[in-house]
Parts: sequence; C-alpha cells; structure tokens
Amino acid sequence: MGTDVGGGPAPADRERWVPESPKDTGYGRSPYERDRARVLHSAAFRRLAAKTQVHTAGTDDFLRTRLTHSLEVAQIAREMGARLGCDPDVVDTAGLAHDLGHPPFGHNGESALDGLAADCGGFEGNAQTLRVLTRLEAKVLGPDGRSAGLNLTRASLDAVAKYPWPRRAGERKFGVYPDDRAVFDWLRRGVPADRRRCLEAQVMDWADDVAYSVHDVEDGIHGGYLTLRPLLCDADERAALCADVAAVYSAESAADLGAVLVDLLADPVLGPVVDYDGSHRAQVALKATTSTLTGRFVTEAVRATRDRHGPGPHRRYAADLVVPRRIRAQCALLKGIALRYVMRRPGAEARYARQREVLAELVRVLADRGADALDPVFAPLWRAAPDDPARLRAVVDQVASLTDPAAVAWHARLVG
Repeated sequence: MGTDVGGGPAPADRERWVPESPKDTGYGRSPYERDRARVLHSAAFRRLAAKTQVHTAGTDDFLRTRLTHSLEVAQIAREMGARLGCDPDVVDTAGLAHDLGHPPFGHNGESALDGLAADCGGFEGNAQTLRVLTRLEAKVLGPDGRSAGLNLTRASLDAVAKYPWPRRAGERKFGVYPDDRAVFDWLRRGVPADRRRCLEAQVMDWADDVAYSVHDVEDGIHGGYLTLRPLLCDADERAALCADVAAVYSAESAADLGAVLVDLLADPVLGPVVDYDGSHRAQVALKATTSTLTGRFVTEAVRATRDRHGPGPHRRYAADLVVPRRIRAQCALLKGIALRYVMRRPGAEARYARQREVLAELVRVLADRGADALDPVFAPLWRAAPDDPARLRAVVDQVASLTDPAAVAWHARLVG
C-alpha cells in the first residue's frame, strides 16, 4: 500500500480482483482513468438520475438527485485531493461511485430495507455500493464465470470504502456483507490498521459532507422549504436545532454547537439569502453563498492537513485528513438545518411511511414469486442461492437497484 520510487502508486494499488490483460486503446489511459470511465458508463450510475437525494426525484427541475449530488461530490473531491497530492482520478472515481448502492427513496428506503433484510445480514448503502462495484454491475467475468462487477483497481475500491468494516453490534454503518467478504479482504490487504481509511476515502467522505450540507440547504431555500429567519430571531429555535444536530450529526454538545451557530448566522456570507425571494438577483446571491461555504470547508481542511503532515504530496495511508473542529461543526449545523426544516417538514412522515410500505410489499411479493419475477440480472442469483437468506439477498439487490419511479411502477404492477 506504499508507493513506487519517485512517489508513484505501488503496483498493488493498481491490481484488479480479476487480472486483465493490458489494453492499448490509443489513449494512454492510466488504470485509474479506466476506473473512472467504468463508473461513469455504468447502469447503476445512470439510475442515480431518478433516485432521491433529499427531495423526491422528479418533483422539481432545480432540485438535486443522487446523480447530480454524486457529480458534485466527485468535483469537490477531485480538486481537494489534487491539492493534497492524491491521484485525482482515484478520488474522482470514489466521488462518482460512493452512492451507487443507495436504494429508492434515499435514506428512508435504506432504513426500510435494513429491517426487511435482517435475515440476510441487513442493508447498508455503502455495503451495497461495494456489492454493485464487485458483483452486480455487468463488465468483467472471472475465470469461474462469476461476475466481478466493474473490476476496479484496489486503490479505487479502497477509496470508495467509507466504512471499511463488517457489521458490528450497536453500529449503524458498515461497508461489507458477509457474502462479499472475500473481495473486501482482498481490497484491504496490506492496510496498516483495522478500520483505518485511506486518505482518498477520507477526502471523498468530507466532500460528501460538504456537498450534502451546503447543497441541501441551497435546495431548501430555493424551493421555499426553509428560511433562516426563525434562527436569527428565536433562541429556543436555535437550541432545538442544536439538539437535533448533537443527536444525529455531531459529537459536539448542543451548547458548544449553539456558540458555533451564533457565529455562523452572523457571518456576512449568509446575510443575502435570509429573505430569499427567488428572483434572479436572489439566485445569484444564493449561489455565491453556496460557493463561498464550499470553498471554505475545502480550503480549511486542506490547510489543516498540510499543517499537520507537511506540504505533501499525500496519498493512500501516508496521511489522514484533518478538518478543524469549527468547520466540522458548521457543516453539521447546515446538515441539521436541512434535516429539521426539509426532511422533517409537516406532512413528510406520511410520505415516508408510504415509501416504506411500498418497499416492504415489493420485497414480500418478489420473495414469494421468486426468479420469474426478477430481472435477468438478478434471477440467476436467486436460482444459484443455496438457502433462503441468499434468496432474500437477491430480492433485496433487485429492489435496491430500482429508481424511485420504477419502485412505484413495480409495486403497482405486482401488488396493485
């Protein structure tokens, strides 16, 4: 997991699960450029266009989907990684691929499928992403005829691993199902410490947090779902927001978050968007706020990392990303604003309950009908399954692959 003499990537980083012969396409592309192209051209990536980010996909032309979010994460990660010395194509690939395993209906769908898949190890979007990349996508077959998915390099797969460990009691996040442990152990071979993430994965994860926090607030303000004015005028509302953030997004106390929130609300960068009216001038101001916050969160992390580890270049396990406490708290507060005023807005819970019902009924009917009701990609997994948990996993793979509209359409066709 080190580097060649001269600072290049080690040969082990470029290895693929299934060895491939060298390709001479005339472009002179690196293995990591090919990884990026494989993700970009995958079916799972295209499906992200109709999967929910925060707002239901297709409800507004302005609002982000999982696809636009992934493109933004990749762009932020690429620039931040390049400034630290990471291979830009590795962090770009990680940003593009990090949400490929997310099911219909966003995190609500993820939570629903986790309960429905209890008998086969549960469901987690990041573990499903590894499964998509190494098994479910159609690109490369191994010598035994089994799919190797996109067969990305070890470095790129490791960069996608936000939670590089199996499920453990009491932990909500994990990155591999028992059924995929062999390829997981291969990609983690040579890692210097259990559960440690490579720098590229840390960069992708912070880029995801930055994009999620800043852009979801931008979408909420533009869509009329939230306004910052109550936070400016009401100390009790600020305290309630900080309690939400401390419970969900941050290890900081609500009191400490309150002090950061007061400073953030007083920052001139937020002033122009307090009374947003949707005009062209207001949209310009909102975009300027978005750009300034994104730049701040990235620049402060790059600066702090260089201060601790030196100017670099840094890649793989040579350094860890450092995000200043104040910056991390600001990011968490923005995520909390989207949570409190968008995801938990009046009427949202009824919609979420219906989404969970749709997924539960789909899993039940597909489990009853078996292979004949599954797509040709997933039917062989059902037929080859040795037991009921493995058959359930094939059903969950099928449902997780669906877009939001497809899940509704499948439910209408199969359940009525």
